[in-house]
Amino acid sequence: MIQELLQQDISKTINELYSLNTEPKDIVLQPTKKEFEGDYTLVVFPYVKLAKKSPEQVAEDIAKKTIEHSTIITGYNIIKGFLNFVCDKSYWNTFLDKNKCNQTFGYHASKKGSPIVIEYSSPNTNKPLHLGHVRNNLLGWSVAEILKANGYEVKKVNLVNDRGVHICKSMVAWLRYANGETPESSGMKGDHLVGKYYVVFDKHYKEEIAELVAKGMSEEEAKKQAPIMLEAQNMLVKWEQKDKETRDLWEKMNSWVYAGFDATYKRLGVDFDKIYYESQTYLLGKDLVKEGLDKGVFYKREDGSVWIDLTDEGLDEKLLLRKDGTSVYMTQDLGTACLRHSDFSSDKLVYVVGNEQIYHFQVLKKVMQRLGFDWAKDLYHLSYGMVELPNGKMKSREGTVVDADDLMQEMYEVAKQQTLEKGKQQDLTPEQADILYNTLSLGALKYFILKVDPTKTMLFNPQESIDFNGNTGPFVQYTYARIQSIVRKAQEEKNVNVEDVKVNKDITLTDKEIDVLKTISTFPEVIKQAGENYSPSLIANFVYSLAKSFNTFYQDSSILREENTDVMQQRVCLAYFTGEVIKRAMHLLGIDVPQRM
Repeated sequence: MIQELLQQDISKTINELYSLNTEPKDIVLQPTKKEFEGDYTLVVFPYVKLAKKSPEQVAEDIAKKTIEHSTIITGYNIIKGFLNFVCDKSYWNTFLDKNKCNQTFGYHASKKGSPIVIEYSSPNTNKPLHLGHVRNNLLGWSVAEILKANGYEVKKVNLVNDRGVHICKSMVAWLRYANGETPESSGMKGDHLVGKYYVVFDKHYKEEIAELVAKGMSEEEAKKQAPIMLEAQNMLVKWEQKDKETRDLWEKMNSWVYAGFDATYKRLGVDFDKIYYESQTYLLGKDLVKEGLDKGVFYKREDGSVWIDLTDEGLDEKLLLRKDGTSVYMTQDLGTACLRHSDFSSDKLVYVVGNEQIYHFQVLKKVMQRLGFDWAKDLYHLSYGMVELPNGKMKSREGTVVDADDLMQEMYEVAKQQTLEKGKQQDLTPEQADILYNTLSLGALKYFILKVDPTKTMLFNPQESIDFNGNTGPFVQYTYARIQSIVRKAQEEKNVNVEDVKVNKDITLTDKEIDVLKTISTFPEVIKQAGENYSPSLIANFVYSLAKSFNTFYQDSSILREENTDVMQQRVCLAYFTGEVIKRAMHLLGIDVPQRM
């Protein structure tokens, strides 16, 4: 890449002028701002003190020395401490010719070492997947693909929270109020049916609390003594004691939920290499707690509960086992971490979990290290902000969540409506139109969510996400479809086969063509940075910039109507290359691109 060549030339200059051992990767270059002449800018202020000269003189020295041994720099200009290099335009002809049919352009060579294990989704089996889960799943899947593009082996895993008092709440409510209702009898997806009874539980729980408070009990005590809550807690104890009747009901209701989850995952386009279940890992965690007690890492209180004191780490005391012997989230996370390390011989475990769990994962890492697991230092919590709606936050217990299934269907209807209004479905069969609506709706949903930095809370607006103009998935998808139309017509009408075209180095590219190629040339570095920061938003920003740059070029230049055959063929190659990079970038976001629109 041109930036790497420049870094090599400049590092050589810096080392010769100032007797340093600067590596090319240490040279920070940025695209020159549009208002100045140049292609790449070097900030020279870091070298001013060493050179004992003015910033302008330092820039002049570096520029003149670099030009002596550079084959791609043709000029420069200096604005105070900013050195703007002008590059040979013919480089971009060579760049296009070399990479236009490179199917791995942007991706990095395979790296040796153990795989990275990335956990995402982690649903509870007491409710369907909702909008918050959508962000989790899309973020986890995309980060996994970005890490693969960086050369890492990646294992995508899911931990299903299939046990605990919250699961028992749905079970108790179903026993009390369902009258044997099933997915078949109700016509509801299984996860939606179980979620319905989680809401029912909360309704009756609040009613019982109100009754107890009316009789003179404090609200805090009423929450503990409400009969329906005591029943759920007792059911959890029976579950851990492997009571057959309890376990049978648990398996039946969970099977309904799993069938629902599978359908949602399939439509959303996410998958896993392995699925873990809390019901199978919490016992491993209990064994670790016992081991920690024996080693004196943990301590037992008078009521029988087990804790760890992390106050000397700036944290707090943390519960690991309740007084009745039942486990908590931390218990199963200890067991799961060890199991994954054993399953994949992996030292790097990445957890995609909302930012409300930051403290939990700080504790998890410290507990694992206290138990003597050195690899625990590489446990990483990929924390992300919550997804909010125009009318506020979602609450599962109150039934005010936006279900993932309902959201995807709403997006489908919006995509269909807008496509019909714009007439973009013309010449498509009903089956092709249906595929297009699905492609656009999921593209809009995924892009809108992933373009936001993971650490930020985001506001989701379905109508805004599917706009064909602006920074949206459909805008990028439409750009790709436009490119495919150009390439098809070039083959059919002009007999242009991109693989056979030899780019003419003597053709002078326009500034807008060079802008497209400059943007494309940053793709490998963008992938690298996205992997280092676990941030798909960098990919989204890149592909939007590329689509904008191409459309500016397209509006300004003829392609198939260009009279000069060499220029026409070269522009077809530019269009094809742009389309391939768009497709590759969108894949890293989990987004399909349509051949026709």
